[in-house]
Parts: sequence; structure tokens; C-alpha cells
Amino acid sequence: MKAVVVYESVFGNTAQVAEAIAVGIGEEAVAVSTAEVEPDELSDVDLVVAGGPVFAFQLSSDQMRASIGNKPAPGAPPANLSHPSMRTWLDGVNTATGLCAAFDTQVRGPFGSGAPAIAKALQARGLRLIASPEGFIVDGKYGPLRAGELERAQEWGAQLRRLADAERAQDQP
Repeated sequence: MKAVVVYESVFGNTAQVAEAIAVGIGEEAVAVSTAEVEPDELSDVDLVVAGGPVFAFQLSSDQMRASIGNKPAPGAPPANLSHPSMRTWLDGVNTATGLCAAFDTQVRGPFGSGAPAIAKALQARGLRLIASPEGFIVDGKYGPLRAGELERAQEWGAQLRRLADAERAQDQP
């Protein structure tokens, strides 16, 4: 099973989660930033898992990212803005087939989520959602990830693998 975990990561937390999810899925999975896979190159992918950070109660936007780059907060770590936002990447996804899942990284509390928006966008392009959108918790505005989140991400990746295998088995004649 070919799987790709596509992520947007500004402060490194989402990249770490994506890598852990890919490990959980197995050897056929790779974790790549939105700059490393063209959105129209998903035709031969069995499972697309996409994720990004939550800023201002929602999935980040190009405007939010520009603000982070232009006016860094005092004490903030350097932001990695070298790859497109997840929103921009999703806008480029053409009709695709296969399975999908979505995740985000967020500060715990009533601070919004981005994974449901990612899942909705992937489904609108023809992918079938195999798991509820998942959120992984960051301690503080910039991280680090809460203790145990990388292990939980790896377990979620293994669960996605089992769900994808079961879906693919059902699709076999």
C-alpha cells in the first residue's frame, strides 16, 4: 500500500507528528511537506493523510503565515514558511481516488481545529475518509508537543493502516 502523509509545519510540531504517523503506517509510507509533493500527483497513492497547524482557531492561511513571518512574536522560535500552507496545497488537489485521513496540531482548549476542514476538502476531491479527523496537542503556542503525542500519532498511523487494509480488502472482487 502506497501512503503519503502530507503536512504543513511552521514550528516543527506538525512535521514530527507526520513522521510518527508515517512510521505507524509502515515502510510504504512517507511524510512530506506540502512543497515536496504536487497536489496533482496523488493518482497512484492508496492513502493520503494530510495535516497542518491551527492558528487563530482554524487551519492556517497564507495571510496568517505572512503575519507570522513579517511580525514574529517576541520569544517565538524561527518559523519555517518555506512550503505552501495546507489550504493552498488542498486548493491544488484535483479529483483523486483512494482513501484519506486528516489531522492537525493544536493547543488544547476551545482554540479551534483544522483537521475537519482538511478532511472535508479531501472528500470533496473524491477521496474516502477512513477515520475521524484527529488532533494532536501542543503545549504552548509554539510547542513542544505534549508528552505522549508522538506515540499516539504512531498508534493512529497503525490504526489507519489497519482501516485502509480492511477497506482495500472489501474493494477486491
